[in-house]
Parts: sequence; C-alpha cells; structure tokens
Amino acid sequence: MKISDLKLHSIAIADPPLRSSYGLHAPWALRTILEIETDDGFKGIGETYGGDAPRAALEAVRELVIGRDPFQLAGLYREICGTESAQRAVPGGRSQTWLVPGENPLDQQNRTFAALEIACLDIIGKAVGQPVCDVIGGRVRDSVPFSAYLFYKHAGGGGDGRYSDEYGEVLSAEAAVRECRLMVSQYGFKEIKLKGGVLEPAEEIATIQRLRAEFGEKYPLRIDPNCAWSVETSVAVGEALREELSGGGYLEDPCPELADMSEVRKRLLGKQIHTPLASNVAVTQFADLLRARDLDAVQIVLSDPHYWGGMRQVQYLSHLCEVLGMGLSMHSNSHLGVSLMAMTHVAAACPNLTFACDTHYPWQTPQDEIVEGGRIRFKNGAVEIPDKPGLGVTLDYDQLARGCERYDKIPIRKRDDEAEMRQHVDPNWKRVLPRW
Repeated sequence: MKISDLKLHSIAIADPPLRSSYGLHAPWALRTILEIETDDGFKGIGETYGGDAPRAALEAVRELVIGRDPFQLAGLYREICGTESAQRAVPGGRSQTWLVPGENPLDQQNRTFAALEIACLDIIGKAVGQPVCDVIGGRVRDSVPFSAYLFYKHAGGGGDGRYSDEYGEVLSAEAAVRECRLMVSQYGFKEIKLKGGVLEPAEEIATIQRLRAEFGEKYPLRIDPNCAWSVETSVAVGEALREELSGGGYLEDPCPELADMSEVRKRLLGKQIHTPLASNVAVTQFADLLRARDLDAVQIVLSDPHYWGGMRQVQYLSHLCEVLGMGLSMHSNSHLGVSLMAMTHVAAACPNLTFACDTHYPWQTPQDEIVEGGRIRFKNGAVEIPDKPGLGVTLDYDQLARGCERYDKIPIRKRDDEAEMRQHVDPNWKRVLPRW
C-alpha cells in the first residue's frame, strides 16, 4: 500500500466571541481538513489547525508523504520532528500561544505530523477493519467523558451574524451559571471547567463558588486562567477555592513558568491545601516532565493529539505520566467532528487519562459540521467509540465545500486574539501575563 495523494482543504467555521487571558476569539476559527488516498483505494481523513502556517507546513512535507506506506509512521515522524527537522525554520511561524512561557519549540512540526498520522491511522483502521483506538493498542473504555467547557464571552454567535447564540453575554458569575445549566442539560456533562483569566480574580472565585452551589460536589470543578495570575494571586485563589477545587478538580496554569507553579504548590501545601495543579502551558514537551515532577510544579498534564505530535505520542505521554505518578487530562481548541473523534479514540486507549477531556465542540455550530450525518452525539457527557473501522466518520463534501467557500471570503489567515481585543473591545488592550 502506498500513499498516492494528499488533499488539503482550508475551511472557516463560526466562533463565538469567547474570552481568555490571550484576548478575544475572532468571528471565524480556521481549520485544515486532510484527505490521504492510497493506490488501492483507501482514504483517510484528518483535521488540524487552520490558516496559512499549518497549510504551508503540510505542503512543505508533501514529497515525504506521497509514495510512502501509511503503516510506516515512525520514519515519517523522525523525518518531520527529528533533531535535524527541529533546527530548520518552520514555514509560517508559530502558534497563537507564541510568547507564552514554555511553548513547545517543535509546535509546528508536531502539529504537521499529528495531522498526517491521524489520517494514516484512519486508513490503517479501514484496511484492517478495526477502530483506530484498537489499532493503536486497544481501548480501555468504550466511551470517553468530556467536560462542560465554560467561557466568559460577549453576546453573539460568531460568523457573519446569521449564527444563533443560546448562551448570550457571559461576563458575571450569575451568567456563567446560566451558561453551565444550558450546556449540562444539552450534553449531559459530569465535570465542569471554567476558562478564567478574564475578569477580576474575585469575580472568577465567585463564579466557581456559584457553580459548586448550583451543581454540588458530584460535579468536579476546574479553572484555567492561562497564566493570568501572579504567584500571590494564584495562592490566594487556591486558598479561596480549597473546597470547590477538591474532589477530582484542579487548578490549571494559574501562573507562568514551572518555577512559579512550584512556588504556588509549595505555599498551598503549607496551608494544607492539596489542590492539584495542571498544565498545558508550562509542560508542552517530554523534556518538561521530569523537571515538572522534580519541582512538584505540575500534578496533571493536559495532553492533545494535535499539539503533542499525534495519537501515539499521547499514549507515550500517558505511560510516562503514570510512571512519574502524574495524572493526565486533555486540552482542546476550536474544532469539528473529525478532531473530536481523534480525541475520543486516543483517550479511549490511554489508561492513565482519567479526567474528563476538554472540548470546544459545544461552541461550534451544526451549520458548520463537515462529517456525514451531522454533529457527533454526546450521551451522558461522553462520546462512544463507533462500531466502524478507522475514526468512524466520513466527510460530507457539500458541507466541506461550504467551509472552503467561507474561508475564501474572509480575510483572516492567522489567529490573533490580542488584535481582536483591540479591534472589538479595547483599542489599548495588550496581553500581559501575569495580569493580576
């Protein structure tokens, strides 16, 4: 079996005006859809980050892909992400987390290989008649739980104004509780995450407290301010939420850098507060893990099959975290159903991934979904592994064409949350980490 073709489709999907410490989401999120075809008629699909840079990076490795056996992925990984590749300039620059402490220097290479690996694993699954999770070692769970991912946001549903927005403006604790009620009732989520770093810390503390009062101890809570707080503020928030973040919750990336996270952990333990700290900013590559463990800076690592370099890299991460006594969760970005299924398959095959995964999926609209049959369904907050080979989903080419048409009509080619804040909220706004 040889790869005979690689097709890339740049699409745009409506994205609501969600807030984080990085700024404001643009009205459109960008994604790249891959199709890899083989000479004997198999086709695999993938989804990854969108815009000029990810597409340029994929185009740059086209000659490495065409003619290759899709089963032979280790060599492709070495050629794209190996030492020599890591020293080369990356087409198109860095990701939206650029300048965040700890960003993975292999960011673009990892994302490029991951996109190709997912599509190849889809082919392999179809060739052997097995779901991807069973191809990569076998599932430990038949369905994967996800969390309600709450955001502070401005009013509106994103896109060109034609998209509905059931959540409305969410810039207070009361509004966040309303948002969570809607999300939990629609999807059945059993864990709750709040993207913080947007409002004054006191208001975000109040939000978590209101969520606990509303949903009770059965719903583990977590908050992620994306490095918006100083060590002192992080400790104060951890102290104020010592009860609310216990029982399966965690405090994610409260401040920049492993040394600062370590100091927060030390001070909280000194107050007999054992809230675990999680990260997908201070820990972004395997080289970070030992230092994070030795400093006791991070107790839970957030994986991501796109950002960490593919599904099997996430499995390696799961095994290593288990050896080091660290927990594992999963990070998310704006995405559609192909990425959701990739996340679901790898999470099903990682024994140490015991926290409900993040997902932005509720924030995307049915009008933009590109998989046949429409939106992926959640059952009691979880996605089930389909009884189909590969990823278990196929492309709706009419919907894909609509996504490509949207992309061609809009000027956005790179995510820039800071610029969106200046254009739509505050002309003088700058991303400052920490802010409080």
